Amino acid sequence: MTSTKTHIFITGATGYIGGTLLKRLLQHENASSFEISTLVRAADKAEKLKALGVQVITGSYSDEDLLEKGAQKADIVFQNVDIGDVGATKVILRGLKKRFNETGRPPVVIHTSGTAAVCDSANGMYESKVVYSDMETDRIQSPDLILPHRLVNAVLLDADKEGYIRSQIIYPSTIWGLATGPLVDAGIQNPHSIQIPPFIRVSIDRGKALKIGEGRNIWPNAHIEDMADLYMLVFNKVLSNPEAPHGRDALYFAAADEHKLIDVYSTIAKSLYELGKVNSPELTQLADDEVIKYYGNPMFVTSVNGGNSRCRADRSFALGWKPTRGTKDMLDSIKPECEVIVSQLQRNLGKPVTARPR
Repeated sequence: MTSTKTHIFITGATGYIGGTLLKRLLQHENASSFEISTLVRAADKAEKLKALGVQVITGSYSDEDLLEKGAQKADIVFQNVDIGDVGATKVILRGLKKRFNETGRPPVVIHTSGTAAVCDSANGMYESKVVYSDMETDRIQSPDLILPHRLVNAVLLDADKEGYIRSQIIYPSTIWGLATGPLVDAGIQNPHSIQIPPFIRVSIDRGKALKIGEGRNIWPNAHIEDMADLYMLVFNKVLSNPEAPHGRDALYFAAADEHKLIDVYSTIAKSLYELGKVNSPELTQLADDEVIKYYGNPMFVTSVNGGNSRCRADRSFALGWKPTRGTKDMLDSIKPECEVIVSQLQRNLGKPVTARPR
């Protein structure tokens, strides 16, 4: 970047992943050379972010003009909101195309996708032997894959091919662990993942520990801070070298280890039983009406929580990614997170429980 300041626009800055990335940017050794902006709806959080030195655009992600203008001012965009929303991605790209036309330099998009992009529809009933490498672009973008992640990624890759952006697409897996840091302490950032914690909340709400199918399906996992390490490796790469690999040569899985879902369900059941929040450590399958109640869209169950998503992070490791925590650490983290969630639910009695992202 040739300007004095590197202009960074980050979406989802109050969320689990986006807030952790914002924390890392604020702590970055070159933070004094960054001008960071974000779009925030809540006025109280906007004021707290301003106090941390973040420029705030007040509004929601349905305000297309605001989203486009935020992107138009950016050298680098961290996109962390609704990874299946093609429309919002196109709005961001409109702003970035204007940026390119103004400067002649293609801005960078570091996009949060997800390894659900390569999920099957096992519904928890079987273990797949199919494993995807992040070096295999054609397989990752196969038209046979059914979730909207692939469609959003295709739009970004097309824009990269046209030459007006340089895309970096990161695929988080099961990201776990309580987020920590100044944004959590200030009440700005959601500290919980949208993956394992909903299993905990739904089990508490129904008084019975859940399982989806037989829990035989396999997913990869990574701790929230290990995942953030990968994002910062990618960020530092493009910051130091605008000509760094991009597009089809810049797809990265954040997959440190892998687990069977039955081990997650069983650990939750044992933890909640010990805490007196379910009536038995035995697992029970969600009934059809419960799937609708808690998840809304049954595809969330069959093709995400119930699917296999087996990945190798070959490109991420080649970049220098060195995650330090694995499946055992993840399972060990479940009971402490159960305790936190139980306390939260006790403070929020009367509010409906849902497994869908809020």
